[in-house]
Amino acid sequence: MQQSKTKGLLAALLAVALGIASCDRKTIYTHYEHVASESWEKVDTIHFDIAPITQAGTYQETLGLRITDNYPFLGLTLSVEQTIYPKGERHTYRQECKLIDQEGNAKGSGLTYFQYDFHVSDLNLSEGDSLHITVVHNMKREILPGICDIGIQLTKH
Repeated sequence: MQQSKTKGLLAALLAVALGIASCDRKTIYTHYEHVASESWEKVDTIHFDIAPITQAGTYQETLGLRITDNYPFLGLTLSVEQTIYPKGERHTYRQECKLIDQEGNAKGSGLTYFQYDFHVSDLNLSEGDSLHITVVHNMKREILPGICDIGIQLTKH
């Protein structure tokens, strides 16, 4: 019973934090996709579609990761692929996510539910460009327990 109250409180705090972050005029996109059953299969691709932007410039792409303390590894390797339309320009990044420091402490914020943010790339986008981003895990294990949500944030420099 206590654990469900804690999860409810954490969910409410995350909703407030996302609401505050969405007020930031530099952040033009923030979205998380929930991973079913808190386990992520290697064949499950997470998709993000960012509508055409209204202002040209340099944008920072950040990957968000939410995991529970059930995640059994010190890190996570992801493949992030982005396609910029209408050019059709495609980039693929191997994202090494270090989750635990040398002392064995989680690098993310949280107690039993941890939030991590990792810089993926800086993008030079033109007005009207849109993005399609996919994320897959690149671990040897087929199913990763403890993964809850994967997110993308795009912020104008």
